[in-house]
Amino acid sequence: MFLTRSKLPARALGLICLASLAALATALIAQHAFGIRPCPWCVMQRGVFMLIALAAGLGWLLKRQRGLRQLFLALVALLSLAGVTAAYYQHEVANKLASCDMTLADRILSALDLETRLPSVFMVTASCSQASAYRFLGLPYELWSGLLFLGFAGLSLLALRKR
Repeated sequence: MFLTRSKLPARALGLICLASLAALATALIAQHAFGIRPCPWCVMQRGVFMLIALAAGLGWLLKRQRGLRQLFLALVALLSLAGVTAAYYQHEVANKLASCDMTLADRILSALDLETRLPSVFMVTASCSQASAYRFLGLPYELWSGLLFLGFAGLSLLALRKR
């Protein structure tokens, strides 16, 4: 089995890293190939996927150092919960607003100047209500994102328990 008990933490981190990168790639393909325009909360979730991929990748590379691996698993769990929160907020609050301007996501993106530094990934081109209209298999993208974050949180917590 892929996630055997003794190798679960390292393999979980590798799987989470790859899945995060795949989610980011999917978002970029949807945007640039199919015209799906992101809002501030969409872009914020991209950033969380990047941070999760970084933390999980580093944790996987340091698989022989158990203490650091545990730290990265905990970090992945916390980042995943932040992602769930962002997806939930986008779905339940932000998409009902006339504008996403000056929401927490917009302020963070502005403070980090991400739109200027890497516009192909972090450029906001839609309001939250516009972005929530896009669907894949009947569900808005933010719900897919939230489910993936929830899966990451569960897998990383499970791996933390398997020492």
